[in-house]
Amino acid sequence: MRKNKRTKDELRPLKITLEFTSNALSSVLIELGKTMVLCTVSLEERVPSFLKGSGTGWITAEYALLPGATLERTPREILTRKGRSLEIQRLIGRVLRAITDLSKLGERTLWIDCDVINADGGTRTASVIGSFIALKLAFKKLKERGLLEEDPIKEYVAGVSVGKIGNDFYLDLDYEEDQLAEVDANFFMTEMGRIVEIQAGAEKGLFTWEELTQMKDLAWKGITTLIRRQKEALGE
Repeated sequence: MRKNKRTKDELRPLKITLEFTSNALSSVLIELGKTMVLCTVSLEERVPSFLKGSGTGWITAEYALLPGATLERTPREILTRKGRSLEIQRLIGRVLRAITDLSKLGERTLWIDCDVINADGGTRTASVIGSFIALKLAFKKLKERGLLEEDPIKEYVAGVSVGKIGNDFYLDLDYEEDQLAEVDANFFMTEMGRIVEIQAGAEKGLFTWEELTQMKDLAWKGITTLIRRQKEALGE
């Protein structure tokens, strides 16, 4: 039996707090087990140079661990971003752009900032779950202000981890389980079951196509639950 008597196909307790801060365009605090991530959205009335004159907007992200988020202090990334942070923030941006019709934004940039307050595994998947909710809130506010004619979101999206420990597959790994996993995968999928991105690697052992399919099916079960919770939080 896992911690909190979780079954192998059960998510960690999820708590979503809307508008956790007041200055950003929108904000969401997401708590997935002991992992806590603050996701905020800020508006910038311009786009990167490669989009100037295109009439199309842009979504980009930054991700960071606060110093006290981990067991040992994580130094602040002041001058340069670590490779892991760059990889995760690029992932967040790719996933959110994939489910957004950027042509409906106009020449605006939305910055998604994901700050990990407490890390216990699954920080990138929690960041995507929370960022999507914050993005939906931001678009709602921009519509109310008359800056957008319609919601640019095409589909809901969420992410979840799956790992193989021994001969079994486990959904939504915490840090301790992640360290034990022979195979670790992160799935990012839409409400229609379409895959945005899969990140999978053999940590301590190889895996087959059949095992990848098993992991995908387990991830889909978790993602359907996560998307339902996203909709409930947004009152949809």
